[in-house]
Amino acid sequence: MNKTRRLVIVLGDQLDMDLSALDDFLPARDIVWMAENSAEATHVWCHKKRLVYFFAAMRHHRDRLRHQGLTVSYHQLERLPAEDDGKDFTTLLGHAIDTFLPTELVMTECGDNRVAECLATAASNAGLTLNVRPDRHFYTSREEFATWANERKRLVLEDFYRAMRRRHDILIKDNGPSGGAWNFDQSNRESFGKDGPKHLPPLPQFEPDTVTREVIDMVATRFADHPGVLAGFALPVTREDAIRALNDFIAKRLPTFGPYQDALWTDMDFAYHSRLSAALNVHLLDPRECVNAAIAAYRNGDAPIASVEGFVRQILGWREFVRGIYWLYMPAYQEHNALNATLPVPDAYWTGQTDMVCVSQAIRNVRENAYAHHIQRLMVLGLFAQLLGVAPGAFNDWHMAMYVDAIDWVSLPNALGMSQFGDGGIVGTKPYCASGNYINKMSNYCRYCRYNYKQASGEQACPVTTLYWDFLDRHYNRFKENPRMRFQMNNIRRKRDDNAMIKPIRERAAWLKRAVQIGDRF
Repeated sequence: MNKTRRLVIVLGDQLDMDLSALDDFLPARDIVWMAENSAEATHVWCHKKRLVYFFAAMRHHRDRLRHQGLTVSYHQLERLPAEDDGKDFTTLLGHAIDTFLPTELVMTECGDNRVAECLATAASNAGLTLNVRPDRHFYTSREEFATWANERKRLVLEDFYRAMRRRHDILIKDNGPSGGAWNFDQSNRESFGKDGPKHLPPLPQFEPDTVTREVIDMVATRFADHPGVLAGFALPVTREDAIRALNDFIAKRLPTFGPYQDALWTDMDFAYHSRLSAALNVHLLDPRECVNAAIAAYRNGDAPIASVEGFVRQILGWREFVRGIYWLYMPAYQEHNALNATLPVPDAYWTGQTDMVCVSQAIRNVRENAYAHHIQRLMVLGLFAQLLGVAPGAFNDWHMAMYVDAIDWVSLPNALGMSQFGDGGIVGTKPYCASGNYINKMSNYCRYCRYNYKQASGEQACPVTTLYWDFLDRHYNRFKENPRMRFQMNNIRRKRDDNAMIKPIRERAAWLKRAVQIGDRF
């Protein structure tokens, strides 16, 4: 009789002891299979800290499973390349099947369509059933989201968010929204003003233990040519440390998070943001405990409704919404390029070498921390790439490579869809486009920049401002009837009617695009 009943697949973003794949696990007959592999590490040119985070979190979870009495087969990368390096999940799982001869494969829904296909191929090659179970981590199943979507002509986040609030009785009072409004976004757009932020509580630091230090040494040796700064790794890679990070945010930064969640400032990396997304996305934290902790702070009088609602909306609303979008439209979604953008990601996005202070500040944060909060991502780096005309697939590959919290289900709708408008309006009904004036309003970056955010043409013109008008100009026919862009299209129409105004903008935009294509500094 074959001893191995089930080979239970646990992926690097499924580090949850309550994982559905582990239901009815029989320690005497079942084996957990986990695998580090260099193909995943190099599928995109991963930031060194991203690699450390995933591998360290996986190894700690492996040890936790073993401590609970589960048998774990773990494929571990060593400092020097091994004979089976470079093999993908299909090959590695196939080898495990040949070794353990299971009668069934079990897994929880994964967060990457490409990985799901690799695992399905391995199962098919072996003639085995792959039992894929729902992911209980999320509030909404794929099927529930698809049902909601099929009942609507347009998929609007606010509609989904309100339905989720009602369904789960979150921030609901007397059958209406707590605080008298569903959305406090208008209250959460404050800048720091001319004097800057007053007091920024430091993020908790998690000293690497022996397991994490081994991973750091491995990444430093094997992936030395990968981007990003490895020194100073101090992220929570265990369940216990993730809980500490959550509690620290609720106590020290949530009360001020709301008003300043969009604000930018030189050399300010984290502001009042939680930086919990990576722990959430690998399932070290459950979204319910994050939401419940924030609501408890509100009910106890420790945090205002605007801050709490803004945090809840990111998790209960946006996070669930983009996952639903991803699985509703994949695999075709990854090929979308509604604006026919073709340029490469600028070299500066890897190196930080640019005269644009806004971009250099954001990239410094990304290089050092594998992180940037949503405004640096969307309204600095995403904005400039969109206005420039970077291919949305290439931008998503960069996003996947450089951010520690990037999983395909969350990256693709955010990067290709929301940021680059590559999906043509599935995620948002208009592109998030703005001139340098927005960056000046929300930051002090422009104060130190050699470019003038008010100028659209000439050598001193802000590249964001130049490309903003160029973007509206070249996509005029597409957006001229968009009701949400009426003001912008009226403004570009006036410039298009005056050749003396539009010609120098087009010329400067063409220079910027050439500079990006040949790798010149801008």
